[in-house]
Amino acid sequence: MPGTRRWLLLRAGGVLFVLWASATITFFALRLVPGDPAEAILGGPGSQAGPEALEQVRREYGLDRPLAVQYLTYLGRLVSGDLGQSYSLHKPVATAIGEQLGATLTLAVCALALAWVLACALAAWSVRGGRVAWAIGSGLELVAAAVPHFWLATVLILLFSTTLGILPPVSVPGPLGVVLPALTLAVPLAGFLGQVMRESLLTAMESPFVTTARARGESEVRIFWRHTLRHAAIPAVGLSGWAFGSLISGAVVVEAVFARQGLGRSLLSAVQLRDVTLVTGIVLVVALAYTVMTLVTDVADRLVDPRTRAVAR
Repeated sequence: MPGTRRWLLLRAGGVLFVLWASATITFFALRLVPGDPAEAILGGPGSQAGPEALEQVRREYGLDRPLAVQYLTYLGRLVSGDLGQSYSLHKPVATAIGEQLGATLTLAVCALALAWVLACALAAWSVRGGRVAWAIGSGLELVAAAVPHFWLATVLILLFSTTLGILPPVSVPGPLGVVLPALTLAVPLAGFLGQVMRESLLTAMESPFVTTARARGESEVRIFWRHTLRHAAIPAVGLSGWAFGSLISGAVVVEAVFARQGLGRSLLSAVQLRDVTLVTGIVLVVALAYTVMTLVTDVADRLVDPRTRAVAR
């Protein structure tokens, strides 16, 4: 129990640090973007706002204060749970994020599940299929892991929409609208997870517990699915938290290509419009989702692999 309590405290501290670092980096990075924030609030250069209007906005939003004061005020507001008002959408940031969060989470979860299915299938086939399957599987994993999302999205649209005509080229309501965006996110991740799982499968197949299972007369299929695959999945499970974060960041490109609503597309639009409060809110939500998923995968890793609990004690 003391070891578990210490581990939870360390993890909670890590979550708070990630959120603070994300908020701080976002605040100062947006301040380095060329242009006047007051002008962006009034609609950008095309608004033709006069000096009096710009000065009034600076006073109203505290932009005339020293940068350190703005930063501390900004942190205080975040600590109190106030994400502020979106300049571009003219609504609370929490409301704007809530409207888009479900679509992005649905896409990320579908992509993560699909990536796991593809990675497990490819790794199992390449390990059990002999030298030719090993060479083909290794090549496919390497290519998949290196494919850019925007290029893969274009190829999938040309293949399944333009040539075959079986899937819509843009995201539409319903399950069909998720297939191509999820596949675009899943393939590169499956290549990475497959590489990790394939090496882990080889190590697990040479472990003493496999030799013991064979000595008990268990079949190779039973040994593979009951023992080998479980132990080989441990490193990949630990990477799922990072993988979920990468899927959220990849959603910026994928949602733009497929014209799909979500946090990624909203973030891209907010950066272009210099909507500081909306950008900050989305970054914090993504960072929170990443840290929560990492914590969940750490707990799953401790449940799957008893050795991690022993280390904690």
